[in-house]
Amino acid sequence: MDPAGVKMLLYTRLAPPKEPKRRSRAGNNDSHRLSLSRRLSDFGYDSDSASPPESTEVDYMFSPPDLHQSTYWNAPSPTPSYPLISPTESLFTLPDLSHAEELSEDAEDGSVAKSWTTYTAVTTVSRPTPYYPDLVMIAPCPVTSPLFEFHSPAFSEFTDRPNRRALVDHFCNILSHLIVFREESGNPFQQLVLPLTRQSSPVLNAIFALASAHLEYRGIQNEEHSLFFHNQAIQGLGRLIEQSAKSNRNEILATIMLLIYYEVLVQRGRSNLVDGHLKGALTIMCTNPEPSDSTSIFLERAFRFYDVIAALSNGRAPLSAAPTAGCLMPFPPLGAPMTSPLSNVDTLLGMATTLWPIIHRLSSIVTLKSDLQAAIWSNASASKIAVLRTELEATTQAIEAALSRWQPQLPPGFVPDEDIDEETDKTDKVHSKHLNHGSKIDVMSPTVAERSRLHSIWNNALAYRHSAFVYLYRSVHGYRRSHRAVQEHTHRSLLHCAATVKHEGPMGALLWPLFVAACEAVTEDDRGLAEQAFEKVKKRQGMRNIERAWEIVREVWERADRAESVAGAGAGVDRGSKEQEKLGNMGTGEDLWRQVSREMGVSVVFG
Repeated sequence: MDPAGVKMLLYTRLAPPKEPKRRSRAGNNDSHRLSLSRRLSDFGYDSDSASPPESTEVDYMFSPPDLHQSTYWNAPSPTPSYPLISPTESLFTLPDLSHAEELSEDAEDGSVAKSWTTYTAVTTVSRPTPYYPDLVMIAPCPVTSPLFEFHSPAFSEFTDRPNRRALVDHFCNILSHLIVFREESGNPFQQLVLPLTRQSSPVLNAIFALASAHLEYRGIQNEEHSLFFHNQAIQGLGRLIEQSAKSNRNEILATIMLLIYYEVLVQRGRSNLVDGHLKGALTIMCTNPEPSDSTSIFLERAFRFYDVIAALSNGRAPLSAAPTAGCLMPFPPLGAPMTSPLSNVDTLLGMATTLWPIIHRLSSIVTLKSDLQAAIWSNASASKIAVLRTELEATTQAIEAALSRWQPQLPPGFVPDEDIDEETDKTDKVHSKHLNHGSKIDVMSPTVAERSRLHSIWNNALAYRHSAFVYLYRSVHGYRRSHRAVQEHTHRSLLHCAATVKHEGPMGALLWPLFVAACEAVTEDDRGLAEQAFEKVKKRQGMRNIERAWEIVREVWERADRAESVAGAGAGVDRGSKEQEKLGNMGTGEDLWRQVSREMGVSVVFG
């Protein structure tokens, strides 16, 4: 039999010719039919042993559909010899479509090949399971889910108002990073304070107020003023306190803490709102059991920090009791690794965690000095005056000795690049050598960014130490500002402040040591260091209390220079006797900067 006859026989057995009215084109399709029979055998149809399917089924399946014939949409699908499954039940494995090119060569146009490729992909499955054959036409959806293309606005879970979402964004991405030392595994304000907003609107309003005030100081106005959010937070706080039995203790403390940050930032005249907030918070802390969760511990650490800073700023004793030596341990962020290079750094106190009990005692000594002066002025009994003087002298000597011995505890593997105290503090050299010997621990070695951050934190802690000496000699002992000890520690403190800003690390707690040392600066070099540090801190932090502090410093310099010029003392270093050392501050017994701030009508909290 000739090849043409073979082709006709195969065509006749597979599918009788269709009626002419159903064909849109004329021509010889023998080769096309032979190619189709080969493809059918691939799907399990045996042209020799099995009866061929209805011609209408094959024709509907593989010939270009006529959209005007309604039978195309309702035609049954050809059932292969193995079972099919739904695309919702199994993953589809597309077959090898290399043979589709043969089909496209036999076809008169590309529609046949397109139809073959589409339906083959639909009817090919990854594993045989007895499912209904109707599911053969269900194809996997090639369109991406709308949820992947829809992006809800950032922070939409907090509020549906765009301007308030912008405030949450500013708090999370800018403001919260400015007031902590450590956040290698997350920011504590975002980890511990922000979740409280789900149940407490006062916490959320306090965040709105703080973020809005920070933006307003930088010249960015929000649709709602910070004072509006502040009033809403105050009212909500009052309701929480009235329902203290049912309220969450952490919500109350978090609201008060955020309001303290707000008052420090705004600095509205000579206000005592910070002290009022601190008294309320400490009352709540004392009437409730010891904190057991991370949020409570973090909030109490923040209150104790501000209690001491407010006491140093306002010349009063702290409201809280002094912590015992060794009881304060660095508080890390949630999820911080145990082998972190910042393991010795507290989130709020930095490397000054072990120095803080000494600073707390220093802030309370001013009250003891005031009691002694009041007893002398009131002609109290000699025995009472003697007791108070003995207590004051013993306390100041203990504080001075503790400050002389204290050194920041550096993380393993970290050695400071510069040693500002190398001429006098030999303990720094010994400590650095010990750390250099232990710096072989690779797992603890800090990266370049961590080293820069550690340098800032280390210098910040030493600035606190030297400014504490300045405060002790000037505010307690009443030494002249030109005294050698005062100027020596002033110079070192300003060097450490300048190094802190040079490394561009955390600056949120630098204002107090910088202010105390800057007020006593005499030489042009020291005043240049102070001005440089103030400018960088003000630019980084963007808070009003920093600007007010710098205004007070410049006024102090002007008045001090004028007084020294009149007295003929000049700006040199005075090595006079103790009788000259204890003449007091401008003859009033009060720090000059306190007089200046009172006359300017402001009260600055150096936090």
